[in-house]
Amino acid sequence: MSDATFHELTLAQKVTVFGTVLFYACFINAKQETCEMERKAVNPWDWSIKLGYNQAEIITGASRQVICAGQTSVDSEGAPQHPGDMRAQVGLAIDNLEAVLKEAGMDLSNVVRLGVYATDVDEALKNFDLLGVRFGPHQVAPPMTLLGVTRLAIPGLLFEIEATALA
Repeated sequence: MSDATFHELTLAQKVTVFGTVLFYACFINAKQETCEMERKAVNPWDWSIKLGYNQAEIITGASRQVICAGQTSVDSEGAPQHPGDMRAQVGLAIDNLEAVLKEAGMDLSNVVRLGVYATDVDEALKNFDLLGVRFGPHQVAPPMTLLGVTRLAIPGLLFEIEATALA
C-alpha cells in the first residue's frame, strides 16, 4: 500500500490495515479522523451527586489519555505557596492542574477521575466549593477519591489533586 493510499483511509480502515482489533464506541469524523468522547454517569444512589461527583462514568469514544501527577500549591519553580491556607492551596493546585491539562491540549471537561489528598480532610471539604466553581461550568462531576494523609511530599503543602483525562 502506498503512503498516498494509506493517508486517504479513515481511522477505522487504518486500524484494519494494521491488523489490530479495537472497539471504537464513537462517531468517527472522516475528515478529521477524530472520535467524540461521550460520558454517561453511573449513580445507583444520589448522595455523591450532592457532593459533586459521580460514583462512576462510562466513557466511550476516547482516543487520548493523559495521566496527571499530583498538583499542589507550588509556583513555576516548584516552591510551596500559601503556607497554612488550605483554600488558597486548593485554588492554586487546581490552577496548576488546568495548566498541565492545557499543555496537553485538554481542560477540566476532559477529566474523568480525580484523586485528592489532604492533610486535613475536614478543612479540605470546607473548600470543596472551589472544585464545583471550576468543574461546574464544564458540566462534569468526575469520580473522585479523597484521602487524608499525615503529610504530602513537600512540608507545608496541605492539598494535592491528581487527575486522569481523556479526549
